[in-house]
Amino acid sequence: MEKEKEIKEQEKEQPVEKLEEEVPVPEGHGEDKKVKKEKKDKHGNSKLKEENQKLLEQISKLQEDNQSLLEKVKLAQAEVVNYRKRKDEETQNMLKFANQDLITELINIVDNFERAIKLDDNDLSDELSKFLDGFKMMYANLMEILKKFGVEEINRVGEVFDPNLEQALMTDSIEEMDDDVVTEVLLKGYKLNGRVIRPASVKVNSK
Repeated sequence: MEKEKEIKEQEKEQPVEKLEEEVPVPEGHGEDKKVKKEKKDKHGNSKLKEENQKLLEQISKLQEDNQSLLEKVKLAQAEVVNYRKRKDEETQNMLKFANQDLITELINIVDNFERAIKLDDNDLSDELSKFLDGFKMMYANLMEILKKFGVEEINRVGEVFDPNLEQALMTDSIEEMDDDVVTEVLLKGYKLNGRVIRPASVKVNSK
């Protein structure tokens, strides 16, 4: 009995050697945390670069669209300005030449006045002479009125013939003058605000 007790006590005193179990190390467990972080950051940066690139492309496209729209707006504005200029010019021309038909008719009356006042007073009686004086006064008043409305005579005797201002009905042969020079006005021409409404009928020198 005592012997069994001693054996049990001895077993208690002897240390029990425990085998350490090998714990399997998970794959990647040994990687450094810094490396993992670098990989993660690299992946994040790559994605960010792609997003930035897309945004830059969108910005570039928007800038191109904006430039195209600006050019269209400028073109439209230029067309509006040109249209207004054309309309203003047309309106001004309408106002400047609105009386052209009336003035053309009055010019025919002026022709008759000029034929009448060319009569020689010496061949007229006193009564007809006074009547002619009245004609001259009316003629002068009429010419003043026409002048106020922008009417001017075309009288270029001694100058080179201009087909834009004159029409040659006859020719002269004057040695002292050059060819194509207007020698005489047969029927006066007129301009209205710079526009020829009736060319002058003239004689032109031709040696």
